[in-house]
Amino acid sequence: MGQLKFLLAVWKANLLSAMEYRVAFLSQVIGMMLNNFMYFAIWIVFFQRFKDVNGWGLNDMWVTFGVLASAFGLVSLLFGNAFNLSDIIMKGRLDYYLSLPRPVLLHAVASRMIGSGMGDFTYGFISYALSGLFSWDGLARFLLATLLAAVVFASFLIIIQSLAFWLGMLTNFTNVMINAILTFGIYPATLFDTTAKFVLFTIIPAAFMGSLPADLIRTFSWTTLGQLFLGAFVFLCLATSLFRLGLRRYESGSGIQVEV
Repeated sequence: MGQLKFLLAVWKANLLSAMEYRVAFLSQVIGMMLNNFMYFAIWIVFFQRFKDVNGWGLNDMWVTFGVLASAFGLVSLLFGNAFNLSDIIMKGRLDYYLSLPRPVLLHAVASRMIGSGMGDFTYGFISYALSGLFSWDGLARFLLATLLAAVVFASFLIIIQSLAFWLGMLTNFTNVMINAILTFGIYPATLFDTTAKFVLFTIIPAAFMGSLPADLIRTFSWTTLGQLFLGAFVFLCLATSLFRLGLRRYESGSGIQVEV
């Protein structure tokens, strides 16, 4: 409970900071929602010509894109520093978090909010509502699936960027991997062969952000729910373990760091 209260206080401070410039914040939110719609418009055109792809139609894609967008937005809002953790590591800015009596990783990734993430998070619910598959129990599954997909995505970001402890700055590599998981996450898993599916469930866990959560939302299955929970748990454990291992190699920035 102590850590939860701490997180709530950090998130409240982040939100108040973002809302200080409300016009800019709202512009980012609306702009991101429009950006998501323009991106998804490609799929609308595609399914006007091809009614379904291996059993997946336009309504299924609305659901898939919705949970993907909301999971991405949730991580952006609550754990914005997960996107630039390697920069924090390489510039010695972990010193600030190490000096405080809070979990270093949790404090570091939660100390920043990306305002545009609200646009992604909100658009995901709109996308689900437009799918034609909306139901109240489906909405509950959508919330659960989004939460689990967000855990996988945040863990994936931490895993990739914790490699900076050994390999140095990884900004470009991180951007490539983020684009990969988002790009493959929107595609139905039925399009891929066994080898590709193995990659999408392990090396680039895009299936845990798109098709698998969409399956749970469309039709409840204990097997699918168990797979999502297992994936979230495994990747979270890997992320925290790799970060702690890398922290033993961390070299202080040897300077006074002020985090705002």
